[in-house]
Amino acid sequence: MALHAVSPAAVSSLRALSLRLTQPPGCGCLPKQLVYSSTNFARLQAGPVDFVGRPLVLQHSDKRAVLTHATIEEIEAEKSVIEEQAKEKMEKAIETVQTNFNTVRTGRANPAMLDRIEVEYYGTPVNLKSIAQISTPDATCLLIQPYDKSSLKLIEKTIVAANLGVTPSNDGEVIRVTVPPLTSDRRKELAKTVAKLAEDGKVAIRNIRRDAIKAYDKLQKEKKLSEDNVKDLSADLQKVTDGYMKKIESIQKQKEEELMKI
Repeated sequence: MALHAVSPAAVSSLRALSLRLTQPPGCGCLPKQLVYSSTNFARLQAGPVDFVGRPLVLQHSDKRAVLTHATIEEIEAEKSVIEEQAKEKMEKAIETVQTNFNTVRTGRANPAMLDRIEVEYYGTPVNLKSIAQISTPDATCLLIQPYDKSSLKLIEKTIVAANLGVTPSNDGEVIRVTVPPLTSDRRKELAKTVAKLAEDGKVAIRNIRRDAIKAYDKLQKEKKLSEDNVKDLSADLQKVTDGYMKKIESIQKQKEEELMKI
């Protein structure tokens, strides 16, 4: 292979170029265009940029800012999930109130009067209906037939302790519970019980609303919702809450009227 002579001037130029390319960045030896291009590339890799290509950063801070704005569809999706969960829980609260109202006796015999009776059966609290059959032979009497006759006395004692205003009688085979007519004083006592049960239901509804508001606040802290979004969603949730409060008031009034008619 033929060798060609290199002029001293060419050697000097190559040495100068090598020296310039091996200098560390920022020493002033690289061309300004190359330094600026590297810096811009590093910034673009560091995080999100705005619509003109500038990095989004917090003023007076090295932290990167992530600006998010929920769309209407995203807000509606978040609202739907949280609100539906709240409604489901509120419906269960209404069912609990109604079940509790059913246990408040009226002048007619009703097996629901014994729904909340729990018997200590072999050391374990169990619902009366799970260990006995309950029927209504007439409008003033309940008939209780235990599956295990050895539990007769225990069931009788539990009913007396429940203070339902009835007196059970045990004949060794079954327990008969006669439901006496309500006196004026007893009606007033039962009306107070109904009011207490209704208030318990309202407290449960308020607690469900509170938890839903906390879920919205959490989304605000995560920058998924704005403060205005949370205010609007909370206002909608309050309307839902008010609707369930009215439901409780309606069934409370219904139960009180039922007590007064008997």
